[in-house]
Amino acid sequence: MKEALFYEKGEDGKVRCFLCPHHCLIPQGGRGVCGVRENQGGKLYSLVYGRLVAENLDPIEKKPIFHLYPASTSYSIATVGCNLHCLHCQNWEISQWKQGDIPGRERTPEEVVDIALRWGARSISYTYTEPLIFMEFALDTAKIAKEKGLKNIFVTNGYAEKGTWEKILPYLDAANIDLKSFSEDFYREICGGRLSPVLESIKFLKVNGVWVEVTTLIIPTKNDSLEELEKIADFILSVSDEIPWHITAFYPAYRMLDLPPTPSSILRKAREMALRKGLKFVYTGNIPGEEGENTYCPSCGKLIIGRYGFRVTEINIKQGRCKFCNTKIPGIF
Repeated sequence: MKEALFYEKGEDGKVRCFLCPHHCLIPQGGRGVCGVRENQGGKLYSLVYGRLVAENLDPIEKKPIFHLYPASTSYSIATVGCNLHCLHCQNWEISQWKQGDIPGRERTPEEVVDIALRWGARSISYTYTEPLIFMEFALDTAKIAKEKGLKNIFVTNGYAEKGTWEKILPYLDAANIDLKSFSEDFYREICGGRLSPVLESIKFLKVNGVWVEVTTLIIPTKNDSLEELEKIADFILSVSDEIPWHITAFYPAYRMLDLPPTPSSILRKAREMALRKGLKFVYTGNIPGEEGENTYCPSCGKLIIGRYGFRVTEINIKQGRCKFCNTKIPGIF
């Protein structure tokens, strides 16, 4: 347990948390929306500092991050908790933990970095649940990781305040931000949040030099209209045509067990649309064997990174450039 960042003391022992746009006003003994930041005696504490509920050595393609050290491994960590409540969450058993003792194995930031190095990882990914809600631990770990030559990656819903990003910015190399929809109604009714802060996060991180990739899970009848997908593509394009967009297939989970999996045809149509609009790197996910898993040179059109699922089958990039035409490929290679 550690005193939290991003809060102010108020009247009657209450505290106001400014980690994310919820701005939770928390009475003594209470917790914020995320369930893991608690007011104890008029001070806000992180209940998940050093309490890891998941630790794995993953292919970086699983994040998904496609333009940072392809075919490398990333040591991935998480605590319980999340500041959104998505009805389709794939990791709801740990993200939606709200009451009782906090589970997890005790780790120090030094231990996390040592394990990552010992296992041969080239990066640490703060992932599975929402890394923003264990920012204090992520920040301490990221500082050490950077000193040791490891990259730091956030796999995040992007639901944060500018001040939160500014704190981690000097140590953050890449982020995959989940842009779940382009509808405020979707965010409010299905996720318990708002769209606009996520859009601001994407713009802020990109402008400030973080390598950004965006993921959208396509859910039948919820966010799968071509009109909405065009709005997402237009927004990403307005920020940068070099941002990779991962369009991934939904499978029934948590409180959305009544919906069917996403047809692959929808993913293909969305990818074709986004490429026509001018995005350079558009990927389809959760359906191994699709052409949309691969990276093609935006200049000569040749295959420069081949993939099947989370496995890289070939790399035709040398020193960050296409092997065939010498075009510089955006990313960290």
